Amino acid sequence: MIALAVAAFSFVTYYCNRQTNPVTGEVQHVNMTTEQEIALGLQAAPQMAQQYGGLHPDQQASAAIKRIGATLVQSSKADQSPYKFDFHLLADEQTINAFALPGGQVFITAGLLKNMKTEGQVAGVLAHEIGHVIGRHSAEQLAKSQLTQGLAGAATIAAYDPDSPGSSIGKAAVAAAIAKVVSLRFGREDELESDRLAVQYTADAGYDPRAMIQVMQILAQAGGQSRGPEFMSTHPDPGNRVGVLETEIAERFPGGVPSGLKQ
Repeated sequence: MIALAVAAFSFVTYYCNRQTNPVTGEVQHVNMTTEQEIALGLQAAPQMAQQYGGLHPDQQASAAIKRIGATLVQSSKADQSPYKFDFHLLADEQTINAFALPGGQVFITAGLLKNMKTEGQVAGVLAHEIGHVIGRHSAEQLAKSQLTQGLAGAATIAAYDPDSPGSSIGKAAVAAAIAKVVSLRFGREDELESDRLAVQYTADAGYDPRAMIQVMQILAQAGGQSRGPEFMSTHPDPGNRVGVLETEIAERFPGGVPSGLKQ
């Protein structure tokens, strides 16, 4: 009965927290306000930057990142959001990464930047991270994490055998593994949604969205053979993302991508 009550409470809490995304119009299960997202991102930004060696000392390169990011926001529906976007170049020359905190703090490492060959490719990376913020993916993941943790706790309670206290350990581990896989699946779909939004945002800003396909090729080469199976990764395989990008680009430009877009 206790396990059922815990599970029921987790489900009710999750499904009753519904908000309409002000930009995409999607009804989402989130339990944070946009103001809370902004505050959380600002609070976490210094710590996240520190993990990557702090901000890059190259002021010219940092200014370029801020300029490209601002252009993407101001030229697209992202400008309709309440988020306060800021774009940062991290000093880490070895790590190939870019990420966004809730509320609009966007980061790209020098390690990734030095692999980019055109401004359009950089714009594609930043637009993808803007998509995460607009999609409220962090807030969604937090709500989903709370749900899966509640269900895992309920499973542990239900599996407990007072005559064999150790018997619940294996079942609890399985429940935790299932919760983890569910979270990974949501993460992969968030990545694909951000890719779709990035096509829109790059095109709105005058960049050729096909540069994002080039980014996927660069990431695939950088990953080499070190990647694990896509099923256990929060980021879909770059090769598999190309198809999503091509479909979105074809829908945006049914007559073909026009000439004159920035590369």
